[in-house]
Amino acid sequence: MKSQPKNLIFSNKDLIHLVIPLVIELALKLIVGLLDSIMVSSVGEAAVSGVSLIDTVFQLLIYIFAALAAGGAIVAGQRLGAGNKAEAKRSAGELIWLNAIISLVIMLLMSGISEWILTHLFGHIEADVYYHAKRYLFVAVFSIPAIGIFEAGTAIFRTMNDSETTMKISLLMNAINAVGNAILIYGFLMGTQGAALSTLVSRWVAAFIVVWLLLNPKRELSIERSLRHRFDWNLTQNILSLGIPNGVENGIFQLGKIVILGFVTTFGTSAITANAVTQTLASLEVIPGSAVQLAMIPVISRCVGKNGYEQARYYNWKLMKMAYAAMWIWCGVMVLSLPGILKIYKLSEETAKLMITMFLWHTAGAVTLWPLSFDLPASLRASGDVRFPMVISILSMWVMRLGGAHILAGSLQLGAVGVWIAMSMLDWGFRGTIYVFRWRGGKWMEKRLFN
Repeated sequence: MKSQPKNLIFSNKDLIHLVIPLVIELALKLIVGLLDSIMVSSVGEAAVSGVSLIDTVFQLLIYIFAALAAGGAIVAGQRLGAGNKAEAKRSAGELIWLNAIISLVIMLLMSGISEWILTHLFGHIEADVYYHAKRYLFVAVFSIPAIGIFEAGTAIFRTMNDSETTMKISLLMNAINAVGNAILIYGFLMGTQGAALSTLVSRWVAAFIVVWLLLNPKRELSIERSLRHRFDWNLTQNILSLGIPNGVENGIFQLGKIVILGFVTTFGTSAITANAVTQTLASLEVIPGSAVQLAMIPVISRCVGKNGYEQARYYNWKLMKMAYAAMWIWCGVMVLSLPGILKIYKLSEETAKLMITMFLWHTAGAVTLWPLSFDLPASLRASGDVRFPMVISILSMWVMRLGGAHILAGSLQLGAVGVWIAMSMLDWGFRGTIYVFRWRGGKWMEKRLFN
């Protein structure tokens, strides 16, 4: 057991108040996609498959924006830890503007290549799946700037140790989305386009609220009340030096998932649907671990900013214990809930059997390897050690996960299930082992941003 350092920055109560709202917020955020899938299921399995394909692209974007936001949060967190509140505030403002501009450019780019995304990125998809995917993408693409702004804003609130506010915003966002889905899908019979429209409105409402709250100068990290912004290159460089490696890592990681999804499509609509449902449930299953992952950034970055490496090790150990305990409990609940979940989705017998097998393999990896693969490297990044996790993640994705999937699913003829075995066992096992050695070696203690 780790001995408790003196003059702790965060109390047990602080950690609980940070992590629990994050669990709820992440659950609410994922429910946006879940509600779309469930409510669109009334249109048919092709509609579920179409929405899930586009939602995979949006998950890629969310991860990229969250990675850039994490870069800004690390800069602000280390500056707060060092006692430099003025520079921390400037970092927050810079982050909001960076994510807003980058997300606007990505929206314009995706609008221009939308047809390529549908016809080339996913490989061959059936005509009815293509139809629903196109209808969903045409509307949802305009929510991209809202995603970028919201991710930046929530990262800033977490750096202030305030995850309760963003939890409430997420609750409102999901309420708007649920009501919109009910009206547009069931009332106006707009199908996948109705689901996309309600998602669009809910995301923009959340983005406007988070910015409005950050304009309050009384907050520890507030932003300027101005539509004009002059970028500080040194500050931008600090944010990007952390955000870009993290963004590249998350982007390639999600891109790899999309490539694998294209591989899954070769096994037919039943495999696509089973994979889509499992992806949604898998995202729900790792919510406790993901909450700890987000909490690692403000906690460890503040410790490192204060030169409190003993505290950083202590909090990493404590949060990892919290992650494992929560994952075992929650994954058990998810497995026991499978019969009820299957009734909601109304899957065919073949698709249901395939989905259960995929999900159980994911569960096995989630309770053993997931925290080491995702929570532990978050501590490395928060210290400023971002390039090493990026290299390991990319290497593991393309060699262990993608290469393993082709061997297990193709050569060994395990089908789409082989993709999930490669991910949960080969990929997570490899990267988790490497990260343990990196953390124990202490190289991350040399990566602090400010002296």
